[in-house]
Amino acid sequence: MTESHAYHPDRLLPVDPTTRDIARRLLNHVEDLPIISPHGHLDAQMFVDDAAFPDPTELIISPDHYVTRVLHSAGIPLSDLRVGSTEGTSPREAWRIFCENWSLYAGTASGYWLEQEFAHVFSIDPGRLNAEEADAVYDELQSVLAQPDFRPRALADSFGLEVLATTDDPLDDLEAHAKLAADPSFSPRVLPTFRPDAYTKMYNPGFAENVTRLIDTAGDGKTGFAGYLEAMRNRRQYFIDHGATSSDHGTHDAWAHPLDDAEADRILHKGLRGEATREEAYAFEGNMTYRFAEMATEDGLTMTIHPGVWRNSSRSALEKYGPDTGHDIPFQMDFINGLQPLLSDFGENPDFHLVLFTIDETTFSRELAPMAGYYPSVYVGAPWWFIDEVDAIARFRASTTGTTGFSRYSGFIDDTRAYCSIPVRHNTARRVEAGYLARLVAEHRISEDRAADAIVDLIDASPRRVFKL
Repeated sequence: MTESHAYHPDRLLPVDPTTRDIARRLLNHVEDLPIISPHGHLDAQMFVDDAAFPDPTELIISPDHYVTRVLHSAGIPLSDLRVGSTEGTSPREAWRIFCENWSLYAGTASGYWLEQEFAHVFSIDPGRLNAEEADAVYDELQSVLAQPDFRPRALADSFGLEVLATTDDPLDDLEAHAKLAADPSFSPRVLPTFRPDAYTKMYNPGFAENVTRLIDTAGDGKTGFAGYLEAMRNRRQYFIDHGATSSDHGTHDAWAHPLDDAEADRILHKGLRGEATREEAYAFEGNMTYRFAEMATEDGLTMTIHPGVWRNSSRSALEKYGPDTGHDIPFQMDFINGLQPLLSDFGENPDFHLVLFTIDETTFSRELAPMAGYYPSVYVGAPWWFIDEVDAIARFRASTTGTTGFSRYSGFIDDTRAYCSIPVRHNTARRVEAGYLARLVAEHRISEDRAADAIVDLIDASPRRVFKL
């Protein structure tokens, strides 16, 4: 008999028997609902190709910075996990390292998800993740991945995936999305998301080349800041024509103060020459956060903001392995001062949907909940990245609900590059919500009927409503 909690039917539910019984009943309302995933980082081409995953390491370890960070913190080079390069360590050797260090994941969010994934997606006992059985588990997984029902499309059906949004460069031709939308044999909706960060951050490499290409491609013959804005509007419309319902902005912070056109044009030209100061770059990025909100009131895209992370904080890791490989660190946030001009001009427009995410938990009850509790446009984004784990989700719910109720929530966001973690992450959120609502019922704060309505809204109706699905 395995000792893994992955198989326990009451995993994550309250310990108290009375409350746990209520949670079980609430969970029954939502556990088998389809998955709505309105923000993530998978590649739509994966579903077009529908090819078998090459090996367990490439599927489970290398692309998932939740997984690689834990090992790196123990002194294991990312190159040994095949991050940033496929040269050097073989997939099997990287898998052995992972299994030899499995104990490091005890108590972590990624450890919980991985156990669920092995048990419920691959039907492999997570108790076998150890040095002695590493090769045997690798071979068994390799056999599983070779089966037709473990290709991307078949997994989408088994996961109950109804909507999946990708995150896409503004100049992407979105051909993969068009092919999927036209394919009657593939039922999930795979929607593009407009992500303009590479064209707004002057302090990142490639900014000048990106912006020049953007204006030349979609600026309708205009130049400078006028051409830049025209190109952004045109590409947003192109995304809408291909099914997009949202734009996503990984801003440095929550600054959204507009500049006049002349000042924006001056800074843009400095940025194109590589001469803009860091302060000017941040001012331009904040100006564009405001301008994108203005565009959203015109074209209807839901706007999500993911600020407060010093991305690629390790220069050495950036040089060795590239961006988005796990060396991002959160910092303290100030939303209300940064967003004041945006909220003053657009916040009371109910047709504008602004979803605010944070990794600074102190902002939940101090800023985000009061903002969403007043402005019709504002929704509180689900716990994200470093805080999308069990206890943080519970803290989020307790910190925000008293001010906002349940209707001002984005719905759960898995935000993942790890495809097979999607069903277990959504199941985790459903269980935590069931536990929270069960406590309210047990404390006679709401009725069980009201709790049942609330959990269905949180899991299913909220993401459809907020992301205009």
